[in-house]
Amino acid sequence: MSPPPPNLFLLVSLFILFSTIAANSFHPRGFLGRFSNPDKPTVRGQLRQYKYETRYFSQLLDHFGFSSETRFDQRYLISTEHWLGPERKGPVFVYCGNEGDIEWFAANSGFVWEVAERFGAMVVFPEHRYYGKSMPYGSGEEAYKNASTLGYLTAEQALADFAVLITDLKKNLSAGSCPVVLFGGSYGGMLAAWMRLKYPNIAIGALASSAPILQFEDIVPPETFYDLVSHDYKRESDSCFNTIKESWDSLSAQGQMEDGLPQLSQKFRLCRELNSVDVLSNWLESAYSYLAMVNYPYPSDFMMPLPGNPIQEVCKRIDSAPDGSSILDRIFDGVSVYYNYTGSVKCFDLDDDPHGMNGWNFQACTEMVMPMSSSKDNSMFRTYDYNYAAFEEWCWTSFGVKPRPTWISTQFGGHNIYTVLKHYGSNIIFSDGLLDPWSGGGVLKNISDTIVALVTEEGAHHIDLRASTPNDPDWLVQLRESEIRIIQGWLDDYYQDLGRTAAFSSM
Repeated sequence: MSPPPPNLFLLVSLFILFSTIAANSFHPRGFLGRFSNPDKPTVRGQLRQYKYETRYFSQLLDHFGFSSETRFDQRYLISTEHWLGPERKGPVFVYCGNEGDIEWFAANSGFVWEVAERFGAMVVFPEHRYYGKSMPYGSGEEAYKNASTLGYLTAEQALADFAVLITDLKKNLSAGSCPVVLFGGSYGGMLAAWMRLKYPNIAIGALASSAPILQFEDIVPPETFYDLVSHDYKRESDSCFNTIKESWDSLSAQGQMEDGLPQLSQKFRLCRELNSVDVLSNWLESAYSYLAMVNYPYPSDFMMPLPGNPIQEVCKRIDSAPDGSSILDRIFDGVSVYYNYTGSVKCFDLDDDPHGMNGWNFQACTEMVMPMSSSKDNSMFRTYDYNYAAFEEWCWTSFGVKPRPTWISTQFGGHNIYTVLKHYGSNIIFSDGLLDPWSGGGVLKNISDTIVALVTEEGAHHIDLRASTPNDPDWLVQLRESEIRIIQGWLDDYYQDLGRTAAFSSM
């Protein structure tokens, strides 16, 4: 039987991962998983360092139809603390909201706040429809009721939300000549890049961090993601890689024993007894994949409280377990780095989504179709091939919809991107770190003089968008300086062109 997909992200930010299991139990996951609704007190504590207001904008539910005026309230965060104002044509920095609560993304995108002060910019964090508090039909329960109510949950509608909100905001603030720069990480980075291409009249440029816009159809091999996750562990230790690779057979053998499931539940300190080894395997795969995404060089709590270089710590625990430790003992010690680094968790609840449904699952079942597989030799995960038929069946059973696997590349492009964008795109930074498994679906080389790829060997998932710290390595400091220099160039060009236009108009 093929394995279930990891309970991902994307995080940060999650960001779109699914794979194949048996047709009766396929379950796609997103970048964020349980982190789509982060701990509110923690997030708000992180946000206290920034001065902003929370506002709501009356947004059309359907931007592309003309038979209905149904609206919903879209939440957005706004800060004018450092804005130069409309008279001085101060820029507007907009973060494209991801598949989760916008406060969480605002709290974990310190770079946007920091450079806003440097550039005298307004900061706006609009929330993505159907997430956080931006729920159509008055509540999440109604919005998620069926395929009909969820039918307006698309990237196209979300981009239109951002465009309409920005246009209205600038009009109300008499800021029509103020340039807009887009930011985004993970799925938000994909949206930022796509918005720059689709709405060049709205924004002069976009920083798309860890944006896997090529992770569709056959543009990249389906095994890319898991091979890159596995490489992060193998670079630390061959024995660590091999122990994890061998552990799946150990789990399966243990689960098939007469008292196997209760014993596994006890060994992994689960709050409830297992009814399937697959559930535990999925939980472990989620941790390994998340750790690869947030393998930052300093301590962080983006997903979970973690030490710096967390994969190094995982492999250290797996490899240094006492003599006589079983493979599963070593695996539990290692995965505890992710799920219980503080040591405060008494038992683990594997129930990722008690309601069995979230917005990203629907998006994955409609347009965000990203093929995944796990190779026999290069992957430490269970081997399986991508099975579109099983995925399609799961989507039909779960939502009553059939995926459109070619729609994203039709709508936004992807095939032959290095040739296509050279002729019609401009002013996009694609930033990727090669430790991030999503980098395999990213743009890793310059397309033109104005569509550039900034690639770092040691970077993890949108690390450049996180707040600066005294522990930032030199390569990260230099990466951010490069991004700032490019953004400054966009603004300089804009103001220069604006001056020429004004001079021409006065003639």
